[in-house]
Amino acid sequence: MDLDQLDLNPRIAAAVKKAKLKSIKEVLHFSGPDLQRLTGLSSLDVQHLLRTASLHLRGSSVFTALHLHRQKKRFPAQHQRLSLGCPVLDGLLRGGLPLDGVTELAGHSSAGKTQLALQLCLTVQFPPRHGGLEAGAVYICTEDVFPDLRLQQLIAGQRHLRPDVPGEVIDKMKFGHQIFVEHVADVDALLECVSKKVPVLLSRGMARLVVIDSVAAPFRCEFDGLASMPRARRLQALGATLRRLSSTFRSPVLCINQVTEAMEERGAAPGPQGLWEERVSPALGMTWSNQLLMRLMVSRRRPEEEAVLPPPGRPDRTLRVIFAPHLPPSSCSYTVSTEGVRGTPGTEAR
Repeated sequence: MDLDQLDLNPRIAAAVKKAKLKSIKEVLHFSGPDLQRLTGLSSLDVQHLLRTASLHLRGSSVFTALHLHRQKKRFPAQHQRLSLGCPVLDGLLRGGLPLDGVTELAGHSSAGKTQLALQLCLTVQFPPRHGGLEAGAVYICTEDVFPDLRLQQLIAGQRHLRPDVPGEVIDKMKFGHQIFVEHVADVDALLECVSKKVPVLLSRGMARLVVIDSVAAPFRCEFDGLASMPRARRLQALGATLRRLSSTFRSPVLCINQVTEAMEERGAAPGPQGLWEERVSPALGMTWSNQLLMRLMVSRRRPEEEAVLPPPGRPDRTLRVIFAPHLPPSSCSYTVSTEGVRGTPGTEAR
């Protein structure tokens, strides 16, 4: 931005030009004492220069945070989200997963955590106009082998799941070629993977989503002391690395987590009442919770309740927002079919 746009005393303007400062940005890069040495101006003149440059960049109006939030067209990158591939689920999360931060998806086995993670691995590959990031995904398995057969089912069902995307767009995409799978067996291998291998894929633009399934497994196997300092340090190191990756490459990180009885782990706060009528809490306690931007929980009805639920196809699973800086606590029901995960319209609750 040219310095000629500033309303400055000609004497001050001449001193700035003599110091070979050509733009407002260059002026603001220097401190007051440095500008005094460069320009030979007095302290009062330098303060006036800096104040004038700052006011010019800021503009004459004072903006509120709400006003900036509503200016999505001016700041599109800050409002971009990764779609979950379903309008109901995206509505619950106001567009999908944030690109900057670690999201946790916790819940009982068979509640649909891996299903949602796999669906996101496909959604991320779509162009931005269809809710994706036009890149692949890194899927880190710590418990079971990667569910390749289920992935192939989801790929085959994309035309049915995503009627909003033209069929020719889906047919041209090679979904399986852009999912990079890594299996790790312990905490050291997990830390090495996210600190050395994953950054290579993100830096080359080959991936824009990182999934860890699950984050609790290596820690619960390796550390017996539930409140041990070594475990806390490793959790903090993992969280810091994941947050740095997400922020640097604007890539969402999804960590699938197990749940436990509220009092099973020391330091774990009681969780919300779920469809299982149990008070459960995500594993790993407060140390891990402090690493998260957003926590989601999924729950499912008991098997004996499913047998008496008419009619067939009635939603038996619930996705809840437990905490997020941009979302209120809320929930909606969803179903899992051959094609994928779908939210159920009309089941949203705040």
